[in-house]
Amino acid sequence: MQHMHTHDMKPVLDPALFDAAAVSEETARFNAGLEAMLADLPATHEVPVEVTRKAREEGKGIFPIRGPLEGSSWRELANGNRVRISPVAEPRGIFLHIHGGGWTLGSPEHFDMPNQEIAASTGMTVVSVKYRLAPEHVWPAQLEDCIAAFDWVRAEWPDLPVVIGGESAGGHLTGSLLVALRDAGRMARVAGAVFNYGCFDMRMTASMANWGARKLVLSTPTVAWFIDNVMPEAATRAGPVASPLLADLSGMPPALFQVGTNDPLMDDTLQLAARWAGAGIETGLAVYPGGVHAFDAFDLDIARAFRARQIGFINDCL
Repeated sequence: MQHMHTHDMKPVLDPALFDAAAVSEETARFNAGLEAMLADLPATHEVPVEVTRKAREEGKGIFPIRGPLEGSSWRELANGNRVRISPVAEPRGIFLHIHGGGWTLGSPEHFDMPNQEIAASTGMTVVSVKYRLAPEHVWPAQLEDCIAAFDWVRAEWPDLPVVIGGESAGGHLTGSLLVALRDAGRMARVAGAVFNYGCFDMRMTASMANWGARKLVLSTPTVAWFIDNVMPEAATRAGPVASPLLADLSGMPPALFQVGTNDPLMDDTLQLAARWAGAGIETGLAVYPGGVHAFDAFDLDIARAFRARQIGFINDCL
């Protein structure tokens, strides 16, 4: 695990992290089992959206059930949107969480377990955004819903610092939200950002475009389908809010970037982390040998390290 602000002559990115030899026996065994299981299932883009959503609601997807749990509850916002709150008694800040699922799948209550863990370990109330999903709702509906949730958090807790973060599509929306807030001059008290294996260039980075059909949670055809769902107009994808990797990053908060080396979105994380540091901003980067997309949802040593690193960073932001 490396910080990008090394001051000695060590390489900023240790090539050894990307060597097959760095992958633990546990991770390699898990990945082989996961790939064998996925080989027998249709890819996400080959199944009607409502079928995949129903399977996830019933806990029949590939990910372990992590909610809904007692202790988290819904709040209705004035505009008809909802947020899911995992509260603490005397919050010292708010963690605004934006969930993953290819802008097409997923819901905040599926993240109650990690969000309650963040709340308990940081003393921050976690607010998770229920944003409208594609393909029924296309861009910028998802961003508008994230902005509305941020506005609500600001109104509810005007004096508390806010850390914004999410995974996969939620990492993308975190970046888009930050660019939109910065452009609107609204970064006051945004204390940090967490980018977990996000998609930051909607035109696809090299690792994403070159991955191919190999099914290891994501594949190139699946991500192409996700992107078509949310941004059917190709011209939209090159904008700096739509693709945060292309944005000017001045005025951004400190950020943590996390990704596994078996994730097709690896370049997205490495490149945005490099651009963040290149903008002169405090940047943490953690690379997990062998980690597949969303590996933190599973019972693995690298998943525990990932969650601990995130909690440590969020605490540091306060």
